[in-house]
Amino acid sequence: MTGRKGDIVTWLFGLCAFLIILVFAYRNTFQANVNRIAISINRSVQTNGLEQEPLRILHLSDLHMENISITAEQIVADWKDEPLDLIAITGDFLDRARNIPKALAFVKTLLALKPKYGAYAVFGNHDYVLPPDQLAILKEGLNRLGCRVLQNEAVTLDCNGNKLHLIGIDDFATRRSNLSKAFAGADDKGIRLVLTHDPNIVLHMGPYHYDYLLAGHFHGGQIHWPKPYHLWKMGKLPRMNMVKGLHFYHGRPFYISEGLGQTGINIRLRSRPEITLHTLRVQAHSNTNPAAAQAAKANLETAPALAID
Repeated sequence: MTGRKGDIVTWLFGLCAFLIILVFAYRNTFQANVNRIAISINRSVQTNGLEQEPLRILHLSDLHMENISITAEQIVADWKDEPLDLIAITGDFLDRARNIPKALAFVKTLLALKPKYGAYAVFGNHDYVLPPDQLAILKEGLNRLGCRVLQNEAVTLDCNGNKLHLIGIDDFATRRSNLSKAFAGADDKGIRLVLTHDPNIVLHMGPYHYDYLLAGHFHGGQIHWPKPYHLWKMGKLPRMNMVKGLHFYHGRPFYISEGLGQTGINIRLRSRPEITLHTLRVQAHSNTNPAAAQAAKANLETAPALAID
């Protein structure tokens, strides 16, 4: 009898511990980390002899309307006093068509922040679960609100008299990426900022130059305990220990957001929802000084590999 009582006590203790962890993991979904990333782009660009003013980009990813605890109203309240140039959303709005109105309402609220150059988005693998007609409704709704969806295409913005090529690469995980098509509209006379969902695409971008790339997809592991081994099936980057934060590949910087929502179950362990402000500053070099331009390129190519954990 004593043995049975001991087994029951052990079982109850284990159950209580599990429930405590579950409650803690659920609470994590309400507590977003705010990361501020400063990036200096050192390369020769046409700037009419003037350094480009910093570009401030509010980056959100993986909204997952089915499991999101952070509200758009919270984000607007927290960021309404900060000047923003762009809002970038790097995919995975939802899984189910019934949540399209919720996603559109979320983005409509975000646009109250009035970014100077607008809002842009790409789709992720979960968005492509939608039937084509429903995905078209989502895209049309976002475009109508003023959040332009980029699918293997580029737009060029005039930022303080300088060119910013905003390049949207479609989802790599679902084999929809078309690099030649995406870069077709971006010349080499400006800054190239890439938006995409699955960051594994950086491993295949050798001849396609970019200055900075924003992505999501991995959720920082979401359940990051003891290690996010479950991500290893999601491409080479997780096996290279690149699942969140700032990294360099072949000297080129890219950032992986932990995302705002969750998939499967609405919990996070050793991970939090993330809101990121990227500040890009161009350290411009005159085209008439090739030695300086070459030195800047060398500095970028030898930049250390960094990760924000």
